[in-house]
Amino acid sequence: MVFIFITILVDIIGIGIIIPVIPSLIENLTEGGLSEASRIGGWLIFAFAIMQFLFAPLMGILSDKFGRRPILLLALLGLGIDYIFHAFAPSIGWLFVGRVFAGITGASITVATAYIADISTPEKKAQNFGMIGAAFGLGFIIGPVIGGLAAKVSLQLPFLIAAGLTLLNVVYGFFILPESLAPEKRREVDLKRANPLGSLKLIRKYPIVAGLMVSFFLVYMASQAVQTTWTYFTMFKFEWDETMVGYSLGVVGVIVAIVQGGLVKYAVKLWGEKKTIYIGYVFWIIGLTLFASTTQGWMLFAFLLPYCLGGIASPTLQGVVSNQVADNEQGELQGAMTALISLSSIIGPLVMTNLFYQFTQDDAPFQFAGAPFALGAVLVLASFILSRKSLRKI
Repeated sequence: MVFIFITILVDIIGIGIIIPVIPSLIENLTEGGLSEASRIGGWLIFAFAIMQFLFAPLMGILSDKFGRRPILLLALLGLGIDYIFHAFAPSIGWLFVGRVFAGITGASITVATAYIADISTPEKKAQNFGMIGAAFGLGFIIGPVIGGLAAKVSLQLPFLIAAGLTLLNVVYGFFILPESLAPEKRREVDLKRANPLGSLKLIRKYPIVAGLMVSFFLVYMASQAVQTTWTYFTMFKFEWDETMVGYSLGVVGVIVAIVQGGLVKYAVKLWGEKKTIYIGYVFWIIGLTLFASTTQGWMLFAFLLPYCLGGIASPTLQGVVSNQVADNEQGELQGAMTALISLSSIIGPLVMTNLFYQFTQDDAPFQFAGAPFALGAVLVLASFILSRKSLRKI
Protein backbone atom coordinates (compact mmCIF):
# COMPACT_ATOMS: atom_id res chain seq x y z
CA MET A 1 0.00 0.00 0.00
CA VAL A 2 2.86 2.43 0.75
CA PHE A 3 4.43 1.87 -2.69
CA ILE A 4 1.19 2.26 -4.64
CA PHE A 5 0.06 5.18 -2.47
CA ILE A 6 3.21 7.14 -3.33
CA THR A 7 2.79 6.32 -7.03
CA ILE A 8 -0.83 7.55 -7.07
CA LEU A 9 0.03 10.61 -4.95
CA VAL A 10 2.73 11.86 -7.32
CA ASP A 11 0.40 11.20 -10.27
CA ILE A 12 -2.36 13.32 -8.69
CA ILE A 13 0.04 16.12 -7.71
CA GLY A 14 0.94 16.43 -11.39
CA ILE A 15 -2.72 16.60 -12.39
CA GLY A 16 -3.47 19.09 -9.61
CA ILE A 17 -0.66 21.42 -10.69
CA ILE A 18 -2.19 22.12 -14.10
CA ILE A 19 -5.87 22.57 -13.15
CA PRO A 20 -5.73 26.26 -12.08
CA VAL A 21 -3.80 27.18 -15.24
CA ILE A 22 -5.87 25.54 -18.00
CA PRO A 23 -8.42 28.38 -18.45
CA SER A 24 -5.70 31.04 -18.84
CA LEU A 25 -3.72 28.82 -21.24
CA ILE A 26 -6.80 28.32 -23.44
CA GLU A 27 -7.62 32.04 -23.31
CA ASN A 28 -4.06 32.89 -24.42
CA LEU A 29 -4.07 30.40 -27.30
CA THR A 30 -7.55 31.32 -28.58
CA GLU A 31 -7.66 35.00 -27.59
CA GLY A 32 -11.22 34.40 -26.39
CA GLY A 33 -13.03 34.99 -23.11
CA LEU A 34 -13.52 32.76 -20.09
CA SER A 35 -16.97 31.54 -21.15
CA GLU A 36 -15.59 30.42 -24.54
CA ALA A 37 -12.54 28.87 -22.83
CA SER A 38 -14.85 26.69 -20.73
CA ARG A 39 -16.43 25.26 -23.88
CA ILE A 40 -13.02 24.42 -25.41
CA GLY A 41 -11.90 23.00 -22.07
CA GLY A 42 -14.84 20.62 -22.22
CA TRP A 43 -13.74 19.39 -25.66
CA LEU A 44 -10.17 18.86 -24.39
CA ILE A 45 -11.49 16.63 -21.62
CA PHE A 46 -13.68 14.89 -24.20
CA ALA A 47 -10.62 14.11 -26.37
CA PHE A 48 -8.84 12.50 -23.42
CA ALA A 49 -11.91 10.65 -22.18
CA ILE A 50 -12.96 9.09 -25.48
CA MET A 51 -9.45 7.69 -26.00
CA GLN A 52 -9.44 6.36 -22.44
CA PHE A 53 -12.88 4.83 -22.99
CA LEU A 54 -11.56 2.96 -26.03
CA PHE A 55 -8.22 1.87 -24.55
CA ALA A 56 -8.76 1.48 -20.76
CA PRO A 57 -10.34 -2.01 -21.09
CA LEU A 58 -7.32 -3.14 -23.13
CA MET A 59 -4.97 -1.79 -20.46
CA GLY A 60 -6.94 -3.56 -17.73
CA ILE A 61 -6.85 -6.88 -19.58
CA LEU A 62 -3.14 -6.50 -20.41
CA SER A 63 -2.49 -5.94 -16.70
CA ASP A 64 -4.32 -9.24 -15.97
CA LYS A 65 -1.87 -10.95 -18.35
CA PHE A 66 1.46 -9.14 -17.88
CA GLY A 67 1.02 -7.73 -14.37
CA ARG A 68 0.08 -4.31 -13.04
CA ARG A 69 3.55 -2.74 -12.88
CA PRO A 70 4.51 -2.45 -16.60
CA ILE A 71 1.08 -1.11 -17.61
CA LEU A 72 1.15 1.45 -14.79
CA LEU A 73 4.58 2.70 -15.90
CA LEU A 74 3.37 3.02 -19.50
CA ALA A 75 0.36 5.07 -18.37
CA LEU A 76 2.53 7.43 -16.33
CA LEU A 77 4.93 7.89 -19.24
CA GLY A 78 2.04 8.90 -21.52
CA LEU A 79 0.82 11.46 -18.98
CA GLY A 80 4.31 12.99 -18.67
CA ILE A 81 4.55 13.42 -22.45
CA ASP A 82 1.10 15.07 -22.46
CA TYR A 83 2.27 17.72 -19.96
CA ILE A 84 5.23 18.53 -22.23
CA PHE A 85 2.80 19.04 -25.14
CA HIS A 86 0.85 21.50 -22.95
CA ALA A 87 3.96 23.43 -21.96
CA PHE A 88 5.17 24.04 -25.52
CA ALA A 89 1.91 24.00 -27.52
CA PRO A 90 2.00 26.80 -30.15
CA SER A 91 -1.72 26.39 -30.88
CA ILE A 92 -4.84 24.86 -29.38
CA GLY A 93 -4.53 21.91 -31.81
CA TRP A 94 -1.38 20.70 -30.05
CA LEU A 95 -3.25 20.55 -26.74
CA PHE A 96 -5.66 18.12 -28.39
CA VAL A 97 -2.74 16.00 -29.69
CA GLY A 98 -1.38 15.71 -26.15
CA ARG A 99 -4.77 14.86 -24.69
CA VAL A 100 -5.36 12.11 -27.26
CA PHE A 101 -1.96 10.53 -26.54
CA ALA A 102 -2.51 10.70 -22.77
CA GLY A 103 -5.97 9.14 -23.18
CA ILE A 104 -4.60 6.18 -25.14
CA THR A 105 -2.01 5.34 -22.48
CA GLY A 106 -3.86 6.82 -19.51
CA ALA A 107 -4.79 3.89 -17.32
CA SER A 108 -2.81 4.77 -14.21
CA ILE A 109 -5.79 4.86 -11.82
CA THR A 110 -7.35 1.77 -13.48
CA VAL A 111 -4.24 -0.33 -12.90
CA ALA A 112 -3.58 1.18 -9.47
CA THR A 113 -7.10 0.20 -8.41
CA ALA A 114 -6.58 -3.37 -9.68
CA TYR A 115 -3.22 -3.38 -7.82
CA ILE A 116 -5.00 -2.51 -4.56
CA ALA A 117 -7.63 -5.20 -5.21
CA ASP A 118 -4.77 -7.72 -5.62
CA ILE A 119 -3.25 -6.99 -2.22
CA SER A 120 -6.44 -6.42 -0.19
CA THR A 121 -8.61 -8.85 1.74
CA PRO A 122 -12.37 -8.50 1.07
CA GLU A 123 -13.03 -6.75 4.39
CA LYS A 124 -10.17 -4.28 3.78
CA LYS A 125 -11.07 -3.26 0.23
CA ALA A 126 -13.30 -0.29 1.11
CA GLN A 127 -10.62 1.05 3.47
CA ASN A 128 -7.81 0.52 0.95
CA PHE A 129 -9.80 1.99 -1.95
CA GLY A 130 -10.29 4.96 0.37
CA MET A 131 -6.51 5.39 0.28
CA ILE A 132 -6.86 6.29 -3.41
CA GLY A 133 -9.14 9.10 -2.27
CA ALA A 134 -6.59 10.09 0.35
CA ALA A 135 -3.91 10.24 -2.35
CA PHE A 136 -6.24 12.41 -4.41
CA GLY A 137 -6.78 14.61 -1.38
CA LEU A 138 -3.09 15.06 -0.60
CA GLY A 139 -2.32 15.51 -4.29
CA PHE A 140 -4.88 18.30 -4.44
CA ILE A 141 -3.44 19.94 -1.34
CA ILE A 142 0.00 20.13 -2.92
CA GLY A 143 -0.62 20.24 -6.69
CA PRO A 144 -3.02 23.17 -7.20
CA VAL A 145 -1.15 25.37 -4.73
CA ILE A 146 2.12 24.73 -6.61
CA GLY A 147 0.32 25.32 -9.93
CA GLY A 148 -1.26 28.57 -8.78
CA LEU A 149 2.03 29.94 -7.47
CA ALA A 150 4.07 28.72 -10.48
CA ALA A 151 1.60 30.42 -12.84
CA LYS A 152 2.78 33.76 -11.46
CA VAL A 153 6.17 33.04 -13.09
CA SER A 154 4.77 31.75 -16.40
CA LEU A 155 1.88 29.67 -17.74
CA GLN A 156 4.36 27.05 -18.97
CA LEU A 157 6.10 26.43 -15.62
CA PRO A 158 3.24 24.45 -13.97
CA PHE A 159 3.20 22.01 -16.91
CA LEU A 160 6.98 21.55 -16.82
CA ILE A 161 6.85 20.84 -13.07
CA ALA A 162 4.01 18.35 -13.63
CA ALA A 163 5.97 16.65 -16.42
CA GLY A 164 9.08 16.40 -14.25
CA LEU A 165 7.17 14.89 -11.32
CA THR A 166 5.35 12.38 -13.52
CA LEU A 167 8.52 11.22 -15.28
CA LEU A 168 10.25 10.92 -11.87
CA ASN A 169 7.30 8.74 -10.88
CA VAL A 170 8.10 6.46 -13.83
CA VAL A 171 11.66 6.10 -12.52
CA TYR A 172 10.39 5.47 -8.98
CA GLY A 173 7.97 2.82 -10.21
CA PHE A 174 10.61 1.13 -12.34
CA PHE A 175 13.09 0.71 -9.49
CA ILE A 176 10.89 0.55 -6.38
CA LEU A 177 7.31 -0.57 -7.12
CA PRO A 178 6.87 -4.36 -6.74
CA GLU A 179 4.51 -6.43 -8.88
CA SER A 180 1.21 -7.29 -7.15
CA LEU A 181 -0.27 -9.96 -9.43
CA ALA A 182 1.23 -13.40 -8.88
CA PRO A 183 1.96 -15.42 -12.08
CA GLU A 184 -0.52 -18.14 -11.14
CA LYS A 185 -3.35 -15.57 -10.99
CA ARG A 186 -2.72 -14.21 -14.49
CA ARG A 187 -4.83 -15.10 -17.49
CA GLU A 188 -4.58 -15.01 -21.26
CA VAL A 189 -5.61 -11.97 -23.26
CA ASP A 190 -9.02 -12.28 -24.91
CA LEU A 191 -9.31 -9.44 -27.42
CA LYS A 192 -13.09 -9.80 -27.45
CA ARG A 193 -12.99 -8.30 -23.97
CA ALA A 194 -10.37 -5.69 -24.92
CA ASN A 195 -12.93 -3.22 -26.21
CA PRO A 196 -15.38 -1.08 -24.23
CA LEU A 197 -18.45 -3.15 -25.09
CA GLY A 198 -16.55 -6.42 -24.55
CA SER A 199 -15.41 -5.32 -21.11
CA LEU A 200 -18.98 -4.48 -20.16
CA LYS A 201 -19.94 -8.15 -20.71
CA LEU A 202 -18.24 -8.87 -17.37
CA ILE A 203 -20.72 -6.52 -15.74
CA ARG A 204 -23.63 -8.39 -17.34
CA LYS A 205 -22.40 -11.62 -15.69
CA TYR A 206 -23.16 -10.06 -12.31
CA PRO A 207 -26.66 -8.46 -12.22
CA ILE A 208 -26.08 -6.72 -8.87
CA VAL A 209 -22.81 -5.27 -10.18
CA ALA A 210 -24.62 -3.99 -13.28
CA GLY A 211 -27.08 -1.97 -11.19
CA LEU A 212 -24.35 -0.54 -8.99
CA MET A 213 -22.24 0.36 -12.02
CA VAL A 214 -25.09 2.47 -13.44
CA SER A 215 -25.19 4.25 -10.08
CA PHE A 216 -21.42 4.71 -10.27
CA PHE A 217 -21.79 6.19 -13.75
CA LEU A 218 -24.35 8.76 -12.60
CA VAL A 219 -22.17 9.79 -9.65
CA TYR A 220 -19.20 10.36 -11.93
CA MET A 221 -21.42 12.30 -14.34
CA ALA A 222 -22.41 14.53 -11.43
CA SER A 223 -18.80 14.95 -10.30
CA GLN A 224 -17.97 16.43 -13.72
CA ALA A 225 -19.89 19.53 -12.65
CA VAL A 226 -17.19 20.30 -10.09
CA GLN A 227 -14.21 18.84 -11.93
CA THR A 228 -14.80 20.65 -15.22
CA THR A 229 -16.35 23.98 -14.19
CA TRP A 230 -14.96 24.83 -10.72
CA THR A 231 -12.06 26.90 -12.08
CA TYR A 232 -14.23 28.66 -14.67
CA PHE A 233 -17.07 29.19 -12.17
CA THR A 234 -14.89 30.79 -9.49
CA MET A 235 -13.01 32.95 -11.99
CA PHE A 236 -16.24 34.08 -13.66
CA LYS A 237 -18.44 34.68 -10.62
CA PHE A 238 -15.90 35.84 -8.03
CA GLU A 239 -12.98 36.94 -10.24
CA TRP A 240 -10.53 34.56 -8.57
CA ASP A 241 -7.03 34.25 -10.06
CA GLU A 242 -5.02 31.02 -10.53
CA THR A 243 -3.49 31.32 -7.05
CA MET A 244 -6.88 31.63 -5.32
CA VAL A 245 -8.24 28.70 -7.34
CA GLY A 246 -5.17 26.72 -6.27
CA TYR A 247 -5.81 27.53 -2.61
CA SER A 248 -9.47 26.49 -2.87
CA LEU A 249 -8.49 23.16 -4.43
CA GLY A 250 -5.89 22.78 -1.68
CA VAL A 251 -8.73 23.03 0.87
CA VAL A 252 -10.62 20.38 -1.12
CA GLY A 253 -7.54 18.21 -0.87
CA VAL A 254 -7.28 18.58 2.91
CA ILE A 255 -10.91 17.58 3.45
CA VAL A 256 -10.81 14.71 0.94
CA ALA A 257 -7.59 13.35 2.50
CA ILE A 258 -9.20 13.35 5.94
CA VAL A 259 -12.50 11.89 4.73
CA GLN A 260 -11.18 9.12 2.50
CA GLY A 261 -7.94 8.49 4.38
CA GLY A 262 -9.57 8.06 7.77
CA LEU A 263 -13.32 8.61 7.97
CA VAL A 264 -14.26 5.89 5.45
CA LYS A 265 -12.87 3.17 7.72
CA TYR A 266 -14.72 4.47 10.78
CA ALA A 267 -17.93 5.17 8.87
CA VAL A 268 -18.08 1.59 7.59
CA LYS A 269 -17.40 0.24 11.11
CA LEU A 270 -20.08 2.50 12.61
CA TRP A 271 -22.84 2.30 10.00
CA GLY A 272 -21.95 -0.64 7.76
CA GLU A 273 -21.37 -0.40 4.02
CA LYS A 274 -24.92 0.28 2.86
CA LYS A 275 -25.72 3.08 5.30
CA THR A 276 -22.30 4.68 4.66
CA ILE A 277 -23.12 4.81 0.95
CA TYR A 278 -26.55 6.36 1.59
CA ILE A 279 -25.21 9.00 4.01
CA GLY A 280 -22.49 9.90 1.52
CA TYR A 281 -25.11 10.48 -1.18
CA VAL A 282 -27.03 12.87 1.07
CA PHE A 283 -23.89 14.92 1.75
CA TRP A 284 -23.13 15.08 -1.99
CA ILE A 285 -26.62 16.38 -2.80
CA ILE A 286 -26.44 19.03 -0.08
CA GLY A 287 -22.97 20.18 -1.19
CA LEU A 288 -23.85 20.50 -4.89
CA THR A 289 -27.08 22.35 -4.10
CA LEU A 290 -25.19 24.83 -1.93
CA PHE A 291 -22.55 25.38 -4.64
CA ALA A 292 -25.30 26.20 -7.15
CA SER A 293 -26.88 28.80 -4.87
CA THR A 294 -23.74 30.47 -3.43
CA THR A 295 -23.58 34.27 -3.61
CA GLN A 296 -20.20 35.01 -1.97
CA GLY A 297 -16.79 33.46 -2.66
CA TRP A 298 -16.08 32.71 1.00
CA MET A 299 -19.22 30.55 1.17
CA LEU A 300 -17.64 28.02 -1.18
CA PHE A 301 -15.06 27.13 1.46
CA ALA A 302 -17.83 26.31 3.97
CA PHE A 303 -19.87 24.40 1.39
CA LEU A 304 -16.87 22.23 0.49
CA LEU A 305 -17.33 20.36 3.79
CA PRO A 306 -20.64 18.59 3.05
CA TYR A 307 -19.64 18.00 -0.57
CA CYS A 308 -16.34 16.34 0.37
CA LEU A 309 -17.99 14.35 3.18
CA GLY A 310 -19.98 12.70 0.40
CA GLY A 311 -16.68 11.02 -0.47
CA ILE A 312 -17.36 8.30 2.10
CA ALA A 313 -19.73 6.75 -0.45
CA SER A 314 -17.52 6.14 -3.49
CA PRO A 315 -14.75 3.87 -2.07
CA THR A 316 -17.38 1.96 -0.06
CA LEU A 317 -19.48 1.42 -3.19
CA GLN A 318 -16.32 0.44 -5.09
CA GLY A 319 -15.46 -2.10 -2.39
CA VAL A 320 -18.94 -3.63 -2.56
CA VAL A 321 -18.66 -3.98 -6.36
CA SER A 322 -15.15 -5.48 -6.18
CA ASN A 323 -16.25 -8.10 -3.65
CA GLN A 324 -18.82 -9.45 -6.12
CA VAL A 325 -16.12 -10.39 -8.69
CA ALA A 326 -13.46 -13.16 -8.80
CA ASP A 327 -9.79 -12.34 -8.05
CA ASN A 328 -8.57 -13.05 -11.59
CA GLU A 329 -11.22 -10.70 -13.02
CA GLN A 330 -10.28 -7.63 -10.96
CA GLY A 331 -8.21 -6.06 -13.75
CA GLU A 332 -11.04 -6.52 -16.22
CA LEU A 333 -13.54 -5.17 -13.68
CA GLN A 334 -11.45 -2.05 -13.05
CA GLY A 335 -11.01 -1.65 -16.81
CA ALA A 336 -14.78 -1.83 -17.24
CA MET A 337 -15.29 0.65 -14.40
CA THR A 338 -12.76 3.00 -15.93
CA ALA A 339 -14.54 2.64 -19.27
CA LEU A 340 -17.79 3.73 -17.61
CA ILE A 341 -16.02 6.57 -15.80
CA SER A 342 -14.47 7.60 -19.11
CA LEU A 343 -17.90 7.43 -20.74
CA SER A 344 -19.12 9.84 -18.06
CA SER A 345 -16.06 11.97 -18.83
CA ILE A 346 -17.01 11.98 -22.52
CA ILE A 347 -20.58 13.09 -21.92
CA GLY A 348 -20.24 14.98 -18.61
CA PRO A 349 -17.70 17.70 -19.51
CA LEU A 350 -19.52 18.54 -22.74
CA VAL A 351 -22.83 18.80 -20.89
CA MET A 352 -21.45 20.71 -17.89
CA THR A 353 -19.14 23.14 -19.72
CA ASN A 354 -21.74 23.89 -22.40
CA LEU A 355 -24.34 24.41 -19.68
CA PHE A 356 -21.94 26.86 -18.01
CA TYR A 357 -21.29 28.50 -21.39
CA GLN A 358 -25.00 28.90 -22.15
CA PHE A 359 -25.76 30.49 -18.78
CA THR A 360 -22.73 32.84 -18.67
CA GLN A 361 -22.87 34.36 -22.14
CA ASP A 362 -23.81 38.02 -22.46
CA ASP A 363 -26.96 37.06 -24.37
CA ALA A 364 -28.00 34.28 -21.95
CA PRO A 365 -31.71 34.39 -20.99
CA PHE A 366 -30.53 34.80 -17.40
CA GLN A 367 -27.18 34.42 -15.62
CA PHE A 368 -26.81 31.19 -13.64
CA ALA A 369 -23.17 30.11 -13.43
CA GLY A 370 -24.14 27.41 -10.88
CA ALA A 371 -26.34 25.52 -13.38
CA PRO A 372 -23.87 22.57 -13.69
CA PHE A 373 -23.92 22.05 -9.91
CA ALA A 374 -27.74 22.00 -9.88
CA LEU A 375 -27.76 19.33 -12.59
CA GLY A 376 -25.12 17.39 -10.62
CA ALA A 377 -27.38 17.31 -7.55
CA VAL A 378 -30.21 15.82 -9.65
CA LEU A 379 -27.90 13.12 -11.05
CA VAL A 380 -26.68 12.14 -7.55
CA LEU A 381 -30.30 11.84 -6.41
CA ALA A 382 -30.99 9.47 -9.32
CA SER A 383 -27.88 7.45 -8.42
CA PHE A 384 -29.03 7.24 -4.79
CA ILE A 385 -32.37 5.75 -5.82
CA LEU A 386 -30.72 3.15 -8.11
CA SER A 387 -28.12 2.20 -5.50
CA ARG A 388 -30.77 1.48 -2.88
CA LYS A 389 -32.57 -0.80 -5.32
CA SER A 390 -29.40 -2.83 -6.09
CA LEU A 391 -28.01 -2.93 -2.54
CA ARG A 392 -31.23 -4.44 -1.20
CA LYS A 393 -30.32 -7.63 -3.12
CA ILE A 394 -26.96 -8.08 -1.30
